[in-house]
Amino acid sequence: MKLRATLDSGSRQAYRHLEHGFDAAFDAANPWRHLGALAFLFLCLVLATGTYLYVVIDTSVLGVYRSIGDLDRAPRSLGGLMHSLHRYAADAFMLVTLLHLGRELLLGRYKHFRAFSWLTGVPLLGFAFVSGVVGFWLKWDQLAHFSVVASAEWLDALNLFGVPITRNFLSVATVSDRLFSLFIFVHIGAPLLLIFGLWFHLQRLAAADVFPPLTLTLGSCATLLALSLLAPVASAAAADLSLIPAALAMDWFYLWPHLLMYATSAQTLWALAALLAIALFLLPLLPGAALAAAAAVHPEHCNGCRRCVEDCPFAAIVMVPNPKAKTQLAQVLPELCARCGICAGACPAASASRASGFVTGIDMPEAPLATLHRELQRGLERIGERGVVVFGCGQGAATGQLASAEVAAFSLNCVGMLPPSFVDHALRNGAAGVLVAACRPGGCAFRMGDRWTAERLTGVREPKLRTGFEPQRLRLVRADCGEEETVASALAEFRRALEQPAADNKLSTRMASNV
Repeated sequence: MKLRATLDSGSRQAYRHLEHGFDAAFDAANPWRHLGALAFLFLCLVLATGTYLYVVIDTSVLGVYRSIGDLDRAPRSLGGLMHSLHRYAADAFMLVTLLHLGRELLLGRYKHFRAFSWLTGVPLLGFAFVSGVVGFWLKWDQLAHFSVVASAEWLDALNLFGVPITRNFLSVATVSDRLFSLFIFVHIGAPLLLIFGLWFHLQRLAAADVFPPLTLTLGSCATLLALSLLAPVASAAAADLSLIPAALAMDWFYLWPHLLMYATSAQTLWALAALLAIALFLLPLLPGAALAAAAAVHPEHCNGCRRCVEDCPFAAIVMVPNPKAKTQLAQVLPELCARCGICAGACPAASASRASGFVTGIDMPEAPLATLHRELQRGLERIGERGVVVFGCGQGAATGQLASAEVAAFSLNCVGMLPPSFVDHALRNGAAGVLVAACRPGGCAFRMGDRWTAERLTGVREPKLRTGFEPQRLRLVRADCGEEETVASALAEFRRALEQPAADNKLSTRMASNV
């Protein structure tokens, strides 16, 4: 177990270095942080171009190769461009989908509250693969004939049919328009099932970013368009069932299983496919660390404002009738709760300045805000007027080692758990400044913690931070796990800026963001 944990930690750290390198080049449009949204974008391109091709292409067995050949002979016409875009968008969709799955697997995002999204996402790979393979068959060139025969041989290995399917593709007489109608049905039906499955896949993700940022969207579309113009796709020679081609230009995105089957056997390929599917579906059942207690609602302090519902990243909170009042009451669904505490940070009742003591409408039982409030009080008394309060994220850069005689450091489940009232309380009760260390944009382990925190502190999102203090006394730094030096450097620079006279501190009058 220790070896696996070490390997997991090393691989995740290596991947984070890769993401951080792309952060420097792409900023918020880092493609590695938007793989799921990119997959949806490419899927939309596939559907749009596929609809056009379905209208203009003759789908009969005798006319399909000719009509596609007409498009290939005019690659820069609208039809030829749509044909190439369809192919490149399909390849891009399959590539980023596999990368998306690999990223979630590497980061361990497949258990507990994420199990539903994982289990509903795995079957989508099958729908995408089937649609892509059948798309090759519709061209009815030599590569399509090879793929059809190889797929038939693979299905025949199951001995489910009385007559081998392969016989349907051995002579011209057995290939009819009716067969191509079946191909069209599968090629269109599989994406429809994929879209339906995608709806389930996103059901438990609140505020899901379906499309990537505009710059990434435009850049991706421009790249596919450039590929379509510079390297238009072309079909192989027409399918001839009486000939066996000596060589074919293989497609490695979709047709590699055929080569694996011929290198081993059809039974081996079935066994590998079954093992892979079983492994992916069983991953959420692997033993792991138990989750803490789910968020708990305090009915006497819940006013039914719905802010916790709106901010919960995994749709784990619903509103129910309050039997003791006319307002509604928040209710947590434990099986969906991520234990992040973002809901606690969203609660307007979480006030750190009430004379009657700290209260909140929703809280984390094993990491209550009342405890953080008491620790903050003690920290403010210890650090004095020149001290700095640091609020960090337990999933991002560690901040515990920053504590000193003049620095009070606190770590939360997620930085989104921080109520703005705590920042206000620290600034009004002796702290010279407050540093909030959040994960990089798109790097939050709970999806929305860094985003909601930044919006609350800048007054964009409720509950908002009060504005009765100098802006230079608050700073937000972005740092993922392993970037502790970034936070330490930001803290050192922040303390130097706080010690400067106000007239010389013009550059610190805004929220600073380290990216």
